[in-house]
Amino acid sequence: MPGTPALRDVLRSPAYLRLLGLSVLVGVPIALACFLFVSLQHAFQHGVWETLPHALGHDRAPWWWPLPALLLAGLLLAPIVTRVPGGGGHTPVHGLGGAPLGPRELPGVVVAALATLPLGVVLGPEAPLMALGSGLALLFVRESRRAAQPRAAMVLATSGSTAAISTILGGPLVAAVMMVEAAGLAGPHLLVLLLPCLLASGVGALVFTGFGSWTGFSIGALELPTVPPDMTPDAGDFLWGVPAAVLIGVVVTAAHRLGYVSEAWTARNTAVRTVLAACAVGALLTLYALLTGRSPEEAALSGQITIGVIAADPGAWPVAALLTLVVCKGLAWGICLGALRGGPIFPAVLLGTALGIACAGLPGFGATPALAVGMTTATAVVTRLPVTSSVLAALLLGPDAANQMPLIAVCAVVGFVVAQLLERREDAKGGQGAGH
Repeated sequence: MPGTPALRDVLRSPAYLRLLGLSVLVGVPIALACFLFVSLQHAFQHGVWETLPHALGHDRAPWWWPLPALLLAGLLLAPIVTRVPGGGGHTPVHGLGGAPLGPRELPGVVVAALATLPLGVVLGPEAPLMALGSGLALLFVRESRRAAQPRAAMVLATSGSTAAISTILGGPLVAAVMMVEAAGLAGPHLLVLLLPCLLASGVGALVFTGFGSWTGFSIGALELPTVPPDMTPDAGDFLWGVPAAVLIGVVVTAAHRLGYVSEAWTARNTAVRTVLAACAVGALLTLYALLTGRSPEEAALSGQITIGVIAADPGAWPVAALLTLVVCKGLAWGICLGALRGGPIFPAVLLGTALGIACAGLPGFGATPALAVGMTTATAVVTRLPVTSSVLAALLLGPDAANQMPLIAVCAVVGFVVAQLLERREDAKGGQGAGH
């Protein structure tokens, strides 16, 4: 662009070199803070859903367990949303975007996540982690300097968010691709943003991995320890896979739209309605347990563990149980998106996984392609980042990803297009309604 400094001049400038050095430095403390955060969350979650039920004489969480757990989550979150600076973080229905939260809002985000997510809120830890990363990164820059150099502060905050999110997405690759795609930049602007993000996330992931090996603490990152047998997709997989992707796109989009309804409903009498929304989520989790005779934990929380369980043995899940999981968790997720606090991605991945595996019984549709279709499509719908969705699905599938990449690429685009078309249709309806 005319008047824009050349890329070489930007990369050689002392200010940008200082920014790169600071990105390396912030990666270490952010990784340590994120490690402590996810370790505590995982420990609290294990205590609520495993240790405490066993201590009370149950072999697993009983069907009624979500009712008091989610009531407590609502009671703890209500004062944070209404009285604490930052309201406990961004409303998750709007995704992971929004302005980076500063150090002042950081305590509310951390307390809200650690106090409510382990109790069964149907959201993931990715949004609080990104807020933690950006808030800590901005602590390294004085407020006067942030006001004088807002672009540098924004890049540093983005680097902190990237370092944080890479800790639970399998390393810096997915996080860096996510930032690239979300930024929507091109040319030299893209590289200027990408280099600090890669440095911070790479250093952070190294520290995070080393600390995990040293301490032995479990962090509950999104992963698939076991996947169905590898197979090369054939015509039948594409014949069923593309319609299945459309179905998954419609279902996940519908559940996501419920988040806007929930957000509008809780805008008034926020404290009371936050508690009522949490209770409604608890009722849906209880309904899942009653209808299926299975543990309510499968429908609660972010879904990271349940995704791995389904992928390890898809045949152990009756289709009725998978569809019930989609309905109950989908409704619970939609309510949480607008009323509670957390990340929107992980529960959507579980919804796609469950619906994809439910379709795997169709003639000629294998379990591995169905798993790839479900994860990729749901991620593309909720993030609107098809390339990021493809990379994440490929990393989760591991060695099986090579054969599934054509189907993954197609379904990422299908999920993105379906979400865009449905959103445009809803916007058009809203505009017509406003006109009348």
